[in-house]
Amino acid sequence: MGNEKGKSFKIDDEEISRISFNSDGLVPAIIQEHDSGKVLMMAWMNKESLKETLSTGRTWFWSRSRQEYWCKGETSGDRQFIQEAFYDCDYDTLLFSVIQEGNGACHTGEFTCFFTSFGSNE
Repeated sequence: MGNEKGKSFKIDDEEISRISFNSDGLVPAIIQEHDSGKVLMMAWMNKESLKETLSTGRTWFWSRSRQEYWCKGETSGDRQFIQEAFYDCDYDTLLFSVIQEGNGACHTGEFTCFFTSFGSNE
């Protein structure tokens, strides 16, 4: 499955059961631009959004504030296409390497959510 730009992955329930979701059933997902390695954003996934991400090759998240699933770029056009997917050595953080389409990952219009450095307000 997947799409013309994103890579889909076989959903292995045994592998997904290794992921250490927090008490709210969530795990942080770091999104990184595939070509540059630049960190674009961090969002939360639950088991269902992780499975949807792996099966479709697009990033899906769980919105804590809206209490709903969302697919990155469905309203903004700033879609993300999975190239690689990892979990860390403690099984409690995910990392996705993506092709970022559109203006970028941040809802402010910036390419990355990490555009403010400490000390920049001086």
